[in-house]
Amino acid sequence: MTETKKINKVLILGSGGLSIGQAGEFDYSGSQAIKALKEEGIKTILINPNIATIQTSKGFANEVYFLPVTKKFVEKIIAKERPDGILLGFGGQTALNCGMELSSSGVLEKYNVKVLGTPIKTIITSEDKGLFVEALKKINIKTPKSIAVYNIEDGVIAAKEIGYPLIIRAGFALGGLGSGFCNNEEELRTLLHEALTHSKQILVEESLEGWKEVEYEVMRDSYDNCMTVCNMENFDPLGIHTGESIVVAPSQTLTDKEYQKLREISINVIKSLGVVGECNVQFALDPDSEDYRVIEVNARLSRSSALASKATGYPLAFIAAKLALGYSLVDIPNPVTKITKAFFEPALDYVVVKIPRWDTDKFKQVDKKIGSSMKSVGEVMAIGRKFEEALQKAIRMTNPSLNGLTDVKVSFKNNSDLENKNLENKNNPGSLDYELENPTDKRIFALVKALENGYNVKKLFDMTKIDKWFLYKMKNIIEINNELKKDSIDSITPQLLRIAKQHGFSDKQVAKCILHCENFESEIKIRDLRKKHSIIPVIKQIDTLAGEFPCKTNYLYLTYNGEYDDVKVDDLGMRGVIVLGGGAYSIGSSVEFDWCCVECVKTLRKEKVPSIVINYNPETVSTDYDECDRLYFDELSFERVVDIYEKETPFGVIFSMGGQIPNNLVMPLSKYGVKTLGTDPEIIDKVEDRHKFSMILDELGVDQPEWKELTDLSEIKTFCSRVGFPILIRPSYVLSGAAMNVVYEEADLDMFLKQAALVSKDHPVVLTKFITHAKEIDVDLVALKGDVKLYAISEHIENAGVHSGDATLVTPPQKLYLETVNKIKRIIKIIVKHLNITGPANFQFLAKDNKIKIIECNLRASRSFPFVSKVYDINFIEHATKAIIGSPVSKIDTNAFDLEYVGVKAPQFSFTRLRGADPLLGVEMSSTGEVACLGDNVQEAFLKALLSVGFKIPKETILLSTGDVKKKAKLLEYVKQLKKKGYMLYGTGGTADFYKMHGIGMEMLHWPLDEKKPNVLDYIKNKAVDLVVNIPKSNERIELSNDYIIRRTAADFSVPLITNFQCTKLFVESICNYNEDDLTVKSWNEYHETLNK
Repeated sequence: MTETKKINKVLILGSGGLSIGQAGEFDYSGSQAIKALKEEGIKTILINPNIATIQTSKGFANEVYFLPVTKKFVEKIIAKERPDGILLGFGGQTALNCGMELSSSGVLEKYNVKVLGTPIKTIITSEDKGLFVEALKKINIKTPKSIAVYNIEDGVIAAKEIGYPLIIRAGFALGGLGSGFCNNEEELRTLLHEALTHSKQILVEESLEGWKEVEYEVMRDSYDNCMTVCNMENFDPLGIHTGESIVVAPSQTLTDKEYQKLREISINVIKSLGVVGECNVQFALDPDSEDYRVIEVNARLSRSSALASKATGYPLAFIAAKLALGYSLVDIPNPVTKITKAFFEPALDYVVVKIPRWDTDKFKQVDKKIGSSMKSVGEVMAIGRKFEEALQKAIRMTNPSLNGLTDVKVSFKNNSDLENKNLENKNNPGSLDYELENPTDKRIFALVKALENGYNVKKLFDMTKIDKWFLYKMKNIIEINNELKKDSIDSITPQLLRIAKQHGFSDKQVAKCILHCENFESEIKIRDLRKKHSIIPVIKQIDTLAGEFPCKTNYLYLTYNGEYDDVKVDDLGMRGVIVLGGGAYSIGSSVEFDWCCVECVKTLRKEKVPSIVINYNPETVSTDYDECDRLYFDELSFERVVDIYEKETPFGVIFSMGGQIPNNLVMPLSKYGVKTLGTDPEIIDKVEDRHKFSMILDELGVDQPEWKELTDLSEIKTFCSRVGFPILIRPSYVLSGAAMNVVYEEADLDMFLKQAALVSKDHPVVLTKFITHAKEIDVDLVALKGDVKLYAISEHIENAGVHSGDATLVTPPQKLYLETVNKIKRIIKIIVKHLNITGPANFQFLAKDNKIKIIECNLRASRSFPFVSKVYDINFIEHATKAIIGSPVSKIDTNAFDLEYVGVKAPQFSFTRLRGADPLLGVEMSSTGEVACLGDNVQEAFLKALLSVGFKIPKETILLSTGDVKKKAKLLEYVKQLKKKGYMLYGTGGTADFYKMHGIGMEMLHWPLDEKKPNVLDYIKNKAVDLVVNIPKSNERIELSNDYIIRRTAADFSVPLITNFQCTKLFVESICNYNEDDLTVKSWNEYHETLNK
């Protein structure tokens, strides 16, 4: 270990709320770093407002601050805590940018804080695109021809020098934010204008579209020992961001010469830059020669490093944290083998496929094209002994409703179907050729369709530049599918069935081919058939050394490409419990469910019950090799869970921690005889099924909005005319309000009913009367055999109509009457007792005119469980797990707590990346993450939370467009407060006129479509307004209107935007009572010391 200043206390910067480009991978890397530092006896201070993360839980950092990761707050914490060192590489771009600002402003030097690991100079060189190019030129490493610019005109000059086509990249940005391709000056100017709102520095760069993209994860210690941990290649050619591409590890299409050449360059790059720890080097490789370019270096942990860790079993972040303390790679024991040292390059005897998960279908008008800027919200990783096997597994992981690669549910138009028949297919949006040349999130299925339609591999390669090796492998799958279709259940040979299983075909996929049916019964028939022929998967172990050394970890996957199990299932010494994870992060299912799984496993360990986790998300802590007794990195499907269940013969399976995906498996697994732990599966079905649950509530005399099951359209129209619009359409067995819509008029009814029926094919769709101007209330609880053991009540700031995942939550509630709370408690007790609930549950209520109506019940952990657990300092999941396994659970009345603080949870949106999507909130969820902060009152906590999601307090100017006259009148006092505080106010026509009439000075700006000056669009684009408040007149038919254009432009140019009436009021109250400097800097422990239990 190098001689450095003695490090006793280290500050770690987290990444904040999960957003597109910066997701759960940084919870994983930060958690690993804290584990590594704790092992050294170092005190850790963590700043991260993401309350749902594992790293912000008890037992990790010594002190946690739920505060914005910004220079102002971090400096205050440094002054208070006086750390010896700081880690900048474990919190994504947020942490890195904040660290660079702390260094350049002299804060780190002032408080004598040492940057651990990669020096700040190296970080700046790798992030500053101009310095980066110069540094690599010195060691004769090729980079794309590029010029760094700081304004639009210099960008135009640079483009003329380099020549079109070009790619534009923003410096100091993450996930390709602000990047894009352009073919002419008009496109260039548009891109530069937007990119300059995200970064001061822009790189104008030659386009290498169509080249291969290859990455190397490299480690270096301060003694100049270097090694590559993993190399990966993108299935898609350069031009599609690596976060948007299918990624394969190890690379499959490079020659040994290419592999060794790029490996050597990676090591030279990391050595010359002086990186200490982990580094990601991205290459463009010409497929027709060995020519290359280094396109990017991330001198920090990245999304790719999380994938590399899970792909190899090598704990990159853990080792990187040790190297930051001055250790050598030669010193550190390999935590996987426990015998060898960390200075070895992993060897893989399997192939890994990562596929992104998109949620663009949730957004109307969104641009679905994939390119140089990220849009995916999560990812999956599949492991197999064949590429085809891993690819098919990964397809099913991204969407559990798919059976495999051949299950194409997307249709592409033929030329005869297209509106413009004169255009070539490739220029006609909607056609197969257009999709192949202008890829969207449906590209993989377009490739399948093309191969099925007879396109040859050469033609597809010419159109897509996807390597022919990958296309031939896809063709193999389609040919096996065609062979299966020729057979029946009586004629299929064991050989063909085995080949299909070895190439990743699921039982359901085989059933569809030979039984022409894909229901539960047909799946069981195929299962029975293959078991009859002894076609059973084997357990294989990821040991990082391809079996060359003994391995101590139980990091496992199942495959049909093997002869025997690598591990004996009785090694645990006793029967364990299977915990089903949450799968891919998506809108509605994110890190909060990973927190629940990890806390469940920790509780099982405390209770001395062995744990077996099944999950496939490489971004998670639950898929860490050391979190559970046995980890299966595999599918969360009926087939795979039963395969593992039959091998492990566990005590039972816990379904209630991982969100909706495991919840949807309860009934089929229970039917098959799998022992479920917690609430009875029949009860879960009655609650998930909207119709059955509504009937139970009627039986119990519990009030709910008037409802009707979807039967025929005439009955529905009679119901709508009786109760009156608006009507809420609610499908069953869905998460995050999928296909849930509020219908304001009969004209929209048919379209929304079709959407809901499509999403909820096997389960009923229910219509309910939508109650306007009602308060929404969440209750999270734990019960044991029908007895409520503890509960927490949270209130929404926004009125009903905003999905609970997008709502701003406050706990303890500040504006609920005692009578309302008592009514809620009475209703909960009745339902919990009647359903005999055991484990976690979540209820949602509406309160209006002192009447309480129940609108939702989830018999599983909800996304607010981490929030209430951390605000009240009671681990709800620990109590829920104990209840599930039959351990005693004590009763706790959170209502009796005398809290001297308030918690506010705020949503994190990623609208800037989702071009075209309307940033207006509704009943279907659209946030990608969340943060939560604590404060002495709701205004302080709310303001901290808003600052944590990237909001900025307006300095001088605010644009108001405040809806109908009633809303304008209700906001009158608040607008007066803004004027009194000295803000320059702008308003759209009606808004400016209304407030002028009431004596408030306001400059009028014309609507976007008026095309008159001064125009609201110019002011937003030129950042002449610091905040946009746009409250629509109503939620009816939000189309390409003035309001939409204002909201979308604010998102495109990163101007803070508020679209909700209640949030506007609270925001004005907050900024009129607090400046940023007034917000208190207290740790989680300091708040909890005031708890009066």
